[in-house]
Amino acid sequence: MKKILLKIDGMTCSACSSGLEKFLNKQEGIKQAQVNLVMNNASIEYDEKILDISKIEKFVEKAGFESLGIDKLEKEEKKQSKEKYKLVVLTILAFFILYISMGQMVGLPIFNIINMHENPANFSILQLILSIFAILLGRDILKNGYKNLIHKTPNMDTLVGLGVISSLLYSMYNTYRIFLGNTEVVHHLYYESIVIILFFIKIGKYIEGRNKDKTKEAIQELMMITPSLATIEKNGKQIQVTLDEIHKGDIVICKPGEKIAVDGEIVEGTTHIDESFITGESVPVKKHTGNKVIAGSINYDGSIKYKAEKIGKESTVSEIVRMVVEATNTKAPIAKIADIISGYFVPAIILIAIFSSIIWLILGKDIGFIINIFITVLVVACPCSLGLATPLAIVMASGLASRNGILIKSSESLENAHKVKTIVFDKTGTLTKGHLSISKIYNYTNLKEEEIIGVIASIENHSEHPIAKGIVRYAKEKNILVNLEKVSDFRNMSGLGIEAKYNGETYLIGNKKLMQENNIFLNETIKERKISDDTLLEKDGNSILFIVKEKKLIALIGVKDIIKENAKEVIKKLKNKNIQTIMLTGDNEETAKAIGNEIGIENVIASVVPKQKAEKITKLKENGMVMMCGDGINDSISLVKADIGVSVGSGTDIAMDSSDVVLMKDDLDRINDLINISKKTMRIIKQNLFWAFFYNICMIPIAAGILIPFGISMNPMFAAFSMTISSVTVTLNSLRLKKL
Repeated sequence: MKKILLKIDGMTCSACSSGLEKFLNKQEGIKQAQVNLVMNNASIEYDEKILDISKIEKFVEKAGFESLGIDKLEKEEKKQSKEKYKLVVLTILAFFILYISMGQMVGLPIFNIINMHENPANFSILQLILSIFAILLGRDILKNGYKNLIHKTPNMDTLVGLGVISSLLYSMYNTYRIFLGNTEVVHHLYYESIVIILFFIKIGKYIEGRNKDKTKEAIQELMMITPSLATIEKNGKQIQVTLDEIHKGDIVICKPGEKIAVDGEIVEGTTHIDESFITGESVPVKKHTGNKVIAGSINYDGSIKYKAEKIGKESTVSEIVRMVVEATNTKAPIAKIADIISGYFVPAIILIAIFSSIIWLILGKDIGFIINIFITVLVVACPCSLGLATPLAIVMASGLASRNGILIKSSESLENAHKVKTIVFDKTGTLTKGHLSISKIYNYTNLKEEEIIGVIASIENHSEHPIAKGIVRYAKEKNILVNLEKVSDFRNMSGLGIEAKYNGETYLIGNKKLMQENNIFLNETIKERKISDDTLLEKDGNSILFIVKEKKLIALIGVKDIIKENAKEVIKKLKNKNIQTIMLTGDNEETAKAIGNEIGIENVIASVVPKQKAEKITKLKENGMVMMCGDGINDSISLVKADIGVSVGSGTDIAMDSSDVVLMKDDLDRINDLINISKKTMRIIKQNLFWAFFYNICMIPIAAGILIPFGISMNPMFAAFSMTISSVTVTLNSLRLKKL
């Protein structure tokens, strides 16, 4: 199987995209086609033994659209939409035709030349001309309805098209009768219904198009967030280049106020960088040598050099654009159900319209009355609100989630998040920060704690050991000065620790064995305290560093992977939701249980390799829906196996391909937000579907004339208006998802 992304021209509404999608999925050789109205493209998976791109493009053409070739998701120039002007003209036409046809009923002055009683021929011809103009402005609706009808995928445009054509033909027939002298049929013209129906439908499509354009603009803005030019260092010279000219390994220079051009790692300099577009964090982050930088982020106050690592489609921004585009292709199961219902609904409405017309014909009603019934049923039943019920709520919820730092890759994940019974957490990098740091210091001197850390970090900066890196990182996070110039005679002792001079004084930093080999003798007071402190640090899961200055112990430092600040509170909230929490880690059982006890997770499964993790997830799924939260790298198998995989990590480390949801802010509490958004979204969708179906159940019988014996009837204009009101109701209800 092969997959391509084609750029499609000619799609104007959701009816177009759904019709094309259904048509493509019926073709032999196409395994799956997903048409994206927002991006005007189609993702098509096909059997290359049966089809090639040219044959697929012919399918697109046969469906009534045009393929513009492979979509490279490149930046597009903003185009001026003509729909706004069409709607303005259609509004004017609607006003005039209503004034002409109904003005005199409410006492408005009408020129005799177009008065329905004085000059019925002029009256009918003028309305015919106005309605033809309206049909030309709304021909896309009729064209789309026709295409979907011949492809056996009738939709709301099909209903509208049938209603408009029926009204036009019957009204033209009566216009002909007026010219033959039968002026009584002037009361059976439905030209105004044509214009008003198209007017209301066009309003709905214009709003839909505006929302689509806003979504597309947001994606385009994301694509344009990186600068067009950058400065690289080559052979000692600074050269300005385009992004396409940057290669992996190039040293890129970024000055204060400039944007980071490509993803990379700082090799020189310190600065503060605004990464709010990717992390949602409003406060600029301090960056120094060894830290990662993300393309599109803004350099605030320092000049830095960084090595290019991810360029072009590999960059974080490009990955997010791709994910957003793919996410707009996906449909939640509840949306698929609505699509299936709509597939049966439209043919059923056509049959009801025909059946109602036949019944009234049998009852002896005239052709004008029957046509009115037929058109009204078709128009009132247009499933606009049904079509909006799910996708609009999903779009609103996805936007709400993204504003809260949650990137949802599939609407199925959004639908299912509130159904989760068990959440499995990886330990390192998920519940903990994922790197070693100082957890506790026992200071046996009169020196300030910051002074001791400054000396140790200055010495450890010469070591590549993970503990050394953790101490240096801690010092930089706390803005403690690291003075490398004062360090001399550095010596690494494998398996023991290090020795060096700082400001001319000799320091030993290492484990207990290093102390023993160097005959470090302790006075009784410090010795007693040392034993007590040593035991406490070990029980708390720390690696212990003994700090010796000139043969005298001055401090003990405990180093371990620190638990994230809000982990305990997050677990408590999940338990309040009756969700089982489990820690699944490859770490040893003693350390894992200590972490679990501290944050409130009783069920701890330790010492498991990635394959065993996946097996545990599969087993847990037997008892209900499972969410897996991991750092997205070592846990990729488990993330895929779980019902919902949540990647927790920084913007540069997240495994976007293996998870369903990405927490961009690296904040575990976003899991609770995700569950709450999911719950609220499904409630809104169910309400939308209820009102959409309730509306149709109530209105269709009235449109069919069931209340006529009681003096209650409906005409096509009111049907079009009420259909619009139902769509507005669904839209307003969905807008409640703007806030969590």
